[in-house]
Amino acid sequence: MIPYSFVLATLVTLPAMAIDLTSLWDFNKPEISEERFQNAIKTASPDDALILQTQIARTYGLRRDFAKAQEILKKLEPHLVNASAEARVRYFIELGRTFSSAKHSPESQTTEAKEQARKAYTQAFQLAKNERLDDLAIDALHMQAFVDTSPLDQLKWANEALAVVQASSQPAAKKWEASLRNNTGYALHQLGRYTEALPEFQRAVVLRKAEKDAQATRIAYWMEAWTLRALNRVDEALSIQLRLERECEAAVKPDPYVFEELELLYRLKGDKPKAVLYAEKKKALSK
Repeated sequence: MIPYSFVLATLVTLPAMAIDLTSLWDFNKPEISEERFQNAIKTASPDDALILQTQIARTYGLRRDFAKAQEILKKLEPHLVNASAEARVRYFIELGRTFSSAKHSPESQTTEAKEQARKAYTQAFQLAKNERLDDLAIDALHMQAFVDTSPLDQLKWANEALAVVQASSQPAAKKWEASLRNNTGYALHQLGRYTEALPEFQRAVVLRKAEKDAQATRIAYWMEAWTLRALNRVDEALSIQLRLERECEAAVKPDPYVFEELELLYRLKGDKPKAVLYAEKKKALSK
């Protein structure tokens, strides 16, 4: 999404993981996920158990207990020499996440922390690339955007990850495209390049609809409408946001961000009463 050099021990080749991690994860409930991983370890092969431990470390990162996550990963280090490529890649990705991720506070992102994260993500990417673990290579690249947070850097990492997606024939890698299109569009939007951002968000909408994920599709449409407003295409943006309001209401999930956009759109149209109405709706959700 890098010309770095590092040394890794020569490792024996082991089969791919037999356990479906996706079915064990609930990212909104990391403590439940940890319990599932602990149960899976009881019957797992040694290599799969190592992979499961990396995911347990991640559950602590999601709970912002980065010290505990690092403690778990530290205990895995002696076993890496005989681990599979997948286990090693996951180890380095999770190590990087203990230093820099969406869960870290801005004040925690010191130069040293960022360098530690960058090193780990780079190791993960290079190994995943060499072993054709495209899904994990993309994960490592997209995490670099939490280290390098300027819009230009985020655009660079998103584009590099998209290049891996487009060159890959692996289904797990292809599933990244919608998220990466969103990331690309967001970086372009932040740079004020709205005309370029719009098709990225529109592509994300198409991909999310194909995935049949209603919530993710609504978010993709919101990003599209957000950019249409920036392009002063107010009526098109308004049409999308009003539809999102209806869908959120039907799903019993009112969205303050939708209300915020509707307020802004009605102000642009000179409709003060409706603008005030949506400002009040947004305020009511924050109580």
